[in-house]
Amino acid sequence: MEDLKIQNVNLEESENLERHRTEGFSGSKTLVVRRGAPIRVTMQLQGRAFDPKIDSLRIKVLLGRLYVVMPVTFSKKVSPSLWNAYMDPEDLNLQSPSIFISSPASAAVGCYGFQLHAFTQGVKKTFAFSKFILLCNPWCREDAVYIPFEDQREEYVQNDSGLLFIGTPMNIVARPWSFDQFEPGVLEACLNLLQVSPQHQKDRRVDYLKRNNPVYISRVVSAMINSKDDRGVVTGKWEGDYKGGVNPSLWTGSGDILTQWAESGYKAVKYGQCWVFAAVMCTVMRVLGIPCRVVTNFNSAHDTNANLVIEEYYSETGQKLKHSADSIWNFHVWVECWMNRQDLGSVMDGWQVLDPTPQERSGGVFCCGPAPVKAIKDRRIDLFYDVPFVYAEVNADIHRIVVSEGRVVGHTRDTEKVGSLLCTKAVGLPRHQNITGDYKLIRSPYSTISSRSSTMSEDSTLISRGSSRGMVVVLALDKAPFAGEPVHFTVKVVNKQRVAKKIKVHLNAQAKEYNHNPSDTFWESHGVVELGPMQAKVFHQQILPAEYEDVVGDTVISLAVVLEDLTSHERTLASEEFNIASAQLSIQIADEDSIVPNKEQAAVVTFTNPFSHPVSGVLTVAGAGLIRGKVNFRMLPLRPGSSVSQRITFIPNKVGTKMLQARLTFSDINYTIRGFKMIAVRRA
Repeated sequence: MEDLKIQNVNLEESENLERHRTEGFSGSKTLVVRRGAPIRVTMQLQGRAFDPKIDSLRIKVLLGRLYVVMPVTFSKKVSPSLWNAYMDPEDLNLQSPSIFISSPASAAVGCYGFQLHAFTQGVKKTFAFSKFILLCNPWCREDAVYIPFEDQREEYVQNDSGLLFIGTPMNIVARPWSFDQFEPGVLEACLNLLQVSPQHQKDRRVDYLKRNNPVYISRVVSAMINSKDDRGVVTGKWEGDYKGGVNPSLWTGSGDILTQWAESGYKAVKYGQCWVFAAVMCTVMRVLGIPCRVVTNFNSAHDTNANLVIEEYYSETGQKLKHSADSIWNFHVWVECWMNRQDLGSVMDGWQVLDPTPQERSGGVFCCGPAPVKAIKDRRIDLFYDVPFVYAEVNADIHRIVVSEGRVVGHTRDTEKVGSLLCTKAVGLPRHQNITGDYKLIRSPYSTISSRSSTMSEDSTLISRGSSRGMVVVLALDKAPFAGEPVHFTVKVVNKQRVAKKIKVHLNAQAKEYNHNPSDTFWESHGVVELGPMQAKVFHQQILPAEYEDVVGDTVISLAVVLEDLTSHERTLASEEFNIASAQLSIQIADEDSIVPNKEQAAVVTFTNPFSHPVSGVLTVAGAGLIRGKVNFRMLPLRPGSSVSQRITFIPNKVGTKMLQARLTFSDINYTIRGFKMIAVRRA
């Protein structure tokens, strides 16, 4: 009898990519599939056909040194918790039989090899070898990362671009970011991240076994994104210059970072800050099939002594001082990943906080989470992982203390500012979604405030109040500040007592990075006001563009007012921190309805100079699935109020919604202006 010979195995790439919703990875040299769903392969035979009466097949699947061997059956009934292989008895082509390999919904993530062995009358005759990459499957109900809504799966797994939110709650800045999960080299870098992790290097067998659990995977990734403790992806830097690396504010996507890290032999990329760490982690988790979104916590507390109190110190003239190890970041960015928590019970299923920015050690390494969002809201600080730390980030109180010659001369308490707004990109829309209610029982005061806030009223929560036994001071910005316009604000002073008062008023403005104490004062004003018994006075102030232009950029302004009763020397403080929104680059496309793959398109990027002096710089344009790499244009000096336009061309290579983003980096001032355009690429 002629021997059964397997000539090769056809992985049916097109069908399997569509079945597993992995078409984005079509450029990978290895087939990419998702666990819990069947993979169809076709056995190409040489010579005689397959004879079910005398021939049988077995498949050996390998992950490292772990393996499972399964017979190929003729039953389509499979167990969701076991590896299975079968041939469809109703569609049996004996010359080129199709085999379905079904992985359990709890299989480990990784690159698998598989061997197909053919037996005739019990004797092995031939075999073939191939491999595939297995990811988590949020479309599979039995998978721990199953998320039940298709629009959320599209947003949190498939979307390769998005928005990161920075700034302040009253002036939210949307920063475009390209997650790049389908760009060349990114999938391989994400899988290599697991391979070079300390957990894998210490015990590969145990690491492979644990990779079935998204809780375990997410902790490994959280630690590996930062370069503390391991061969992680990004080195953080928060002050000084960025020589030898890239200023964190200049990164526009994860692809450049991940591929640079992998191609350098896993040397950490310089430099990142919180939004870079979070965005890169979001890319890795989406690649691995775990739903992920980037979250911003405005006014985020770093409570070093775990007492849920952050102390802030001010001089008697309103200058903010560095006297405390605790700090408030104007914003802090982390990620949430969607998963079941079998270790905690189903009540804690859903979104989990993971923070790859190195702040505190967890389990001996710099990582954070997964901390269930529900546990943070319910103050379940007894649960894994790092719930107390995240709880403090959104719930600490602020004690503001005025000191003079080493003595405390005034203080106020603020229970509302920390965690005042948490937001993420809305599903399918280029705007932010308020998710504060997921974390806190109270309603965020910023829930109805747009990025260009309207004028504040007396009862607005966007004002700062200070009160002492004899005085009240209220500090309120009249509207959200915008570059090129004066910063208008109002100070209201109230005498609470039935005697006249003479009060010294100190106003002070300092620039600061989002996560630092302010630098020196760049604007101040001092005066004296006289108040009759129980009298209130309101006066208006402004900071002119020429006075703040040297400190504007990706900075925040700390504004404070201190009242001093010249009789009792009692002090009262109110403070507010704000950013100055900049104009965005305008991107226009002539015929948006005719954009199809492989056809050249054109866009026009326009900039208007809002400053009081000429500016020049470099315009950078990028877009995953639209432009390979980046395109740079030099902008000659542009007079104040003048506009300039640049035509660019691009050729889409993928169907779907893509982001074209532009960045103008000025050469003479530390300032960057951005813009983005969502583009729908339709099938031809």
